[in-house]
Amino acid sequence: MNAPKFTTLGCRLNAYETEAMKELSEQAGLTDAVIVNTCAVTAEAVRKARQEIRKLRRENPNARLIVTGCAAQTEPQTFARMAEVDAVIGNTEKMRPETWAGMAADFIGKTEAVQVDDIMSVTETAGHLIDGFGTRSRAYVQVQNGCDHRCTFCIIPYGRGNSRSVPAGVVVDQIKRLVDRGYNEVVLTGVDLTSWGADLPAQPKLGDLVMRILRLVPDLPRLRISSIDSIEVDENLMQAIATERRLMPHLHLSLQHGDDLILKRMKRRHLRDDAIRFAEEARKLRPEMTFGADIIAGFPTETEAHFENSLKLVTDCDLTWLHVFPYSRRDGTPAARIPQQVNGKVIKERAARLRAAGDKQVERHLAAQVGRTHRILMENPHMGRTEQFTEVTFSAPRGEGRIVTAPITGHSATQLMA
Repeated sequence: MNAPKFTTLGCRLNAYETEAMKELSEQAGLTDAVIVNTCAVTAEAVRKARQEIRKLRRENPNARLIVTGCAAQTEPQTFARMAEVDAVIGNTEKMRPETWAGMAADFIGKTEAVQVDDIMSVTETAGHLIDGFGTRSRAYVQVQNGCDHRCTFCIIPYGRGNSRSVPAGVVVDQIKRLVDRGYNEVVLTGVDLTSWGADLPAQPKLGDLVMRILRLVPDLPRLRISSIDSIEVDENLMQAIATERRLMPHLHLSLQHGDDLILKRMKRRHLRDDAIRFAEEARKLRPEMTFGADIIAGFPTETEAHFENSLKLVTDCDLTWLHVFPYSRRDGTPAARIPQQVNGKVIKERAARLRAAGDKQVERHLAAQVGRTHRILMENPHMGRTEQFTEVTFSAPRGEGRIVTAPITGHSATQLMA
């Protein structure tokens, strides 16, 4: 009897939930199974999931193959029709102990092949299942799931459901346990992190959670926030940026575009000037602040002039770490029905130009760090990250998981050297 094998595609939240599924399946006694936790963010992500499933079936001909995750939630029949697949379970079902108990008891005889319920009816998140996951240096803690917004390009709300928050007390207790286990950095994760608290009593904000964590877990050296929607940032979060040195000066912004008309067609809640204003205000409060950002190239109706506004946003906001997404048509989204789809070659070329602009920003950032001294969290004996999330390499080994202080002596195309 072999322990289940897990493959995770997509975001940090999926990786977090894979860790929970490992524990649930182990407790249920499931054996000889391969579980694929899929992503649905783009049509390409779904294609890669199908490709991975076929490869895993060839490598594990006698195992039971289970598909779950966002693509399984949004397109259950796509995977149920695959000859390689034995069962499809939804994003809610994968977090339930009884699902895995059923799988372990009698996979073929007693378990439905497709277990995918209405994700929009879910009112709780499963953040209590595990204390976090990560390397020996950094742990990720899920504090929120789902999204109440309906951006016209995005399928994720249909895979994750509406926004649900993990209560602050549960989060604080988790982080205390992680610190007791030796973690020096905790990252708060979620699908729409800045909506945290809207469904809780008194409707607290993300800034309230951050301040509470830092106050009640004084031994936590570093707290990091994953992707945020800058238009939803509250006063307490800005206050934390200004005053709390243990909150890391690195924010990943969900910007998506730099042109107001395209932003409106995307049904985003901010305009170009809002993004620029937020970046300027955050840097005034914390001069060493660095930004990452998601930007989509080739959204339907995007002209060269629209695209140029995205390109200029990279320098106008002084973005450093870009996640560039070539627009991918997703059936079931309003954007897929827009007649003026951009030519695929044009999309690819614009994405390449955005990435090139991002490379220049990285080069600029790296060059500016030479001669400075940084506090670096070691991810392995020869590589760590600064507070701004910049990779630093060391020729001599350092203790994994430690925070070391070192001067920066040089840089390569992507990393600092110390």
